[in-house]
Amino acid sequence: MKSKLLFLFLILTMTFCGPSAKVKELQERAKKEFGVLPEKMPGSENDTPELVELGKKLYFETALSLDNNMSCNTCHNILDKKGGVDNQPTSKGVKGKNGDRNSPTVLNAGFHIAQFWDGRAKDLVEQAKGPILNPIEMAMPSEKAVEEKIAKTENYPELFEKAFPNDTKKITYDNIAKAIAAFERTLRTSDRFDDFLNGDFKALTPQELEGLDKFIATGCATCHNGPAIGGNSFRKMGERNPYSNTEDLGRFNVTKQEYDKYLFKVPSLRNVALTAPYFHDGKAATLEDAVKQMAYLQLNKNLEDKEISSIVAFLKTLTDKSRIQ
Repeated sequence: MKSKLLFLFLILTMTFCGPSAKVKELQERAKKEFGVLPEKMPGSENDTPELVELGKKLYFETALSLDNNMSCNTCHNILDKKGGVDNQPTSKGVKGKNGDRNSPTVLNAGFHIAQFWDGRAKDLVEQAKGPILNPIEMAMPSEKAVEEKIAKTENYPELFEKAFPNDTKKITYDNIAKAIAAFERTLRTSDRFDDFLNGDFKALTPQELEGLDKFIATGCATCHNGPAIGGNSFRKMGERNPYSNTEDLGRFNVTKQEYDKYLFKVPSLRNVALTAPYFHDGKAATLEDAVKQMAYLQLNKNLEDKEISSIVAFLKTLTDKSRIQ
């Protein structure tokens, strides 16, 4: 209660007298810990409007799946203010079978250190190639089959000609992935927390400021740092207390190194309020549950309900302003 009253006092003081020293200090700490998202994602400097246009069409193209019913957007929904996910614990593929991992958001994904929970794809281009040929997901039989199918679909020959004017062969599997990645590099979001970092001290409420302070003080920023507030490292799921799911070995499946067992890419918390359920296996149904579990599993801390509520309030400020319901 004292903490909430203190932050309320700080906001009232800020309203009439400008930001208090405490709020300014918190903003400076946050700027050093996180920083704002760059205006463009790595690699986008070479993207042309024609390439992005093609990539957008391909992102929603169901012909990339065996049964013509699935597209990238099926599992990474960006329409209707969605958060770039399907909000399912794990996603169902064309043959009705579910995968074993939760679909991560595509929003801001180009800022991440690698793609997929286990980092098996180095960038968005490699990531785009995976689901299309995955037998559980989109289940196309081969790269050649994809190329032939797209070549016969609508006006793709013309669009590939414009997007890849210097390539001898236009419609290739590599070019399909390059185009999708180019479109995904446009999916940068902007939120109220960025406004706060950029000097709008009224962008966050007293409870949200309290949550930011608690987020840093609790140790959440040890893993969730940088402009994406995560997405830039791999960490063991259950560093201080073991996680219940011991079947998924995480990054070990990629590297075969013992020290990579149960390591997963730390997810970005940008737009996290839109991406439930949480964790690599989708086992945390709510943001409150995820915060509580993470504090215990990773930091060996048992947070009180009011602490969880304030942190969740802060996390909701990370929602893209154009996607607020």
